[in-house]
Amino acid sequence: MEDAMHEAPYGSWPSPVDAALAAAHDGRPDWVGIVGDETWWTEPRPAEGGRRTLVRRRADGVEEPVLPAPWNVRSRVIEYGGRPWTGVEHEGRPLIVFVHLADQRLYRYEPGGEPSPLTPVSPVAGGLRWAEPRVDLVRGEVWCVLEEFTGDGPDDVRRVLAAVPLDGSAADDRGAVRELTPARHRFVTGARLSPDGRRAAWLGWDHPRMPWDGTELLVADVGEDGRLEHARTVAGGPEEAVAQAEWSPDGRLLHTSDRDGWWNLYRDGTPLCPREEEFGGPLWQLGLRWFAPLDNGLLAVVHGRGPAVLGILDPESGEIVDAAGPWTEYAATLATHGARVIAVGAGPRTGYEVIELDTVTGRARVVGARHRDAVDPAYYPRPRQRTFPGPDGREVHAHIHPPHHPRRTAPDGELPPYVIWAHGGPTGRTPLVLDLSIAYFTSRGIGVAEVNYGGSTGYGRAYRERLHEQWGVVDVEDCAAVARALADEGTADPARLAIRGGSAGGWTAAASLTTTDVYACGTVLYPVLDLTAWGPGETHDFESRYLESLIGPLAEVPERYTDRSPTTHADRLTVPFLLLQGLDDVICPPAQCERLLARIAGRGVPHAYLTFEGEGHGFRRAETMIRALEAELSLYAQVFKLNPTPPVPKVELIP
Repeated sequence: MEDAMHEAPYGSWPSPVDAALAAAHDGRPDWVGIVGDETWWTEPRPAEGGRRTLVRRRADGVEEPVLPAPWNVRSRVIEYGGRPWTGVEHEGRPLIVFVHLADQRLYRYEPGGEPSPLTPVSPVAGGLRWAEPRVDLVRGEVWCVLEEFTGDGPDDVRRVLAAVPLDGSAADDRGAVRELTPARHRFVTGARLSPDGRRAAWLGWDHPRMPWDGTELLVADVGEDGRLEHARTVAGGPEEAVAQAEWSPDGRLLHTSDRDGWWNLYRDGTPLCPREEEFGGPLWQLGLRWFAPLDNGLLAVVHGRGPAVLGILDPESGEIVDAAGPWTEYAATLATHGARVIAVGAGPRTGYEVIELDTVTGRARVVGARHRDAVDPAYYPRPRQRTFPGPDGREVHAHIHPPHHPRRTAPDGELPPYVIWAHGGPTGRTPLVLDLSIAYFTSRGIGVAEVNYGGSTGYGRAYRERLHEQWGVVDVEDCAAVARALADEGTADPARLAIRGGSAGGWTAAASLTTTDVYACGTVLYPVLDLTAWGPGETHDFESRYLESLIGPLAEVPERYTDRSPTTHADRLTVPFLLLQGLDDVICPPAQCERLLARIAGRGVPHAYLTFEGEGHGFRRAETMIRALEAELSLYAQVFKLNPTPPVPKVELIP
């Protein structure tokens, strides 16, 4: 009988969730906005070289992509980018301004026409880059963040607030770009204009701080000539991180600050809803929005302790009413118009969708990027949120995705293999949402545990600062604590544990393989491996002093940079591993991997090193993601003695 349960070893279960399906559903809609009465957003296209396109939902409800290939709506400011587009209604039709990835120029686009450049191409290194554009029709300008390279090195860069003429007069003339402020800070966010247009607010910070360590909230007067004058700091500082600032409709300044240990909301310096919850997050991209004012004075907020949900906050009473629906996680992108809120949400059985919340009726509905089950949902993971005891009694948060198949079960007495997933950042958090890359493994009989180790966001500043000068220690210990707990309680096979991670998670995976004996193998993606080189000159400017807080000041603890690096302890690496790297990665360049491989040459450690042309930091192309997933499964099949059905292409492990 087709629906009967069959017994089969873990790792051998047949699954309709193949690597191509997982790759096709990678990424999410993002950067929502409202143009006139229409909802717009960006959306990934893995099958089209990993580009991002603009999508609009017309007033008649029809959803359509706006820009065909090769247009790619993505900014490279601070390398992680920021809001790459904006739009207004002009003369009864949309007027869109966007950043094109290939040349990083700003373009003006009106449906029915062709995009035309607004900014020039610079011959200097990384050139001119733009983020957080905002159209000012009164002045005929686009206000935005300008990142300008002044030399060939990654540190030869300045950032200022600037205004670009909408008429295209700066397309071949850098001098036509108007700088709004002197270069006061190394890093700035886009300016927010007060409703009367007389004041502007933005954030600034400097090396060696990261934006979650400490930022300044600045306010300036808008002069008659459109320049920002008399800038003054009104909140924030070296140990207070302001994550976002906006103006209320009545001209009062709103911002999020973690001054009391949690990112809470403030209005003119007064807390609106003090809770041990986060109403903000790490500013990895410029233009992230965790709250947005509504015309009636209410605030749309993305908030929570761990999971981040969408709610409506009454700033007078401090009460929050959360949106109903299956979405248990919301991204830091919001737009408001009248009584409407546009957001992006997902859940454990639902991919990210564009959602509209009517704050009058309380009704939430999907208006774009609607989730459609690509396979029978019976094959989806059935995750559980858990908290584990870590060293010294500290709590470690994790999502556990046991092996799950609607028609397969393992033989009595067999324990499943498990892979510990370490997220990137490391200042970040893994949301509990449907991820077909996880289903790719769980539906075959391989468990996955996503660990929000100490240093993760969503649990307050103290939890985040557990990683202060402890990177490579706390993250490794917390992942190992979860792995050991799963083994000790009989959930996982202690002989078949693996670890995997990308970027900072790749560091944690590699450090775990060289400092613990917990794992039988590991998958390491575009990692940091050698701290002595990863810094000014080798990585990008944004993170070039990140190690000052993660490891300690280099001048004071140089030996720690050597001692913590997986390359230093390559002699301890004895288990098989898979190394995956984009050749165009300027954040964690291939040189990091090459140093480790040179250290293990001739030592007989089985490994595979796969590189990908055209990929940077994080894989975006469907063919890359397919190859990477299949290679990872092949590694586990060889090490754990699994027999995938059907077989996957074998990755050759070279000693």
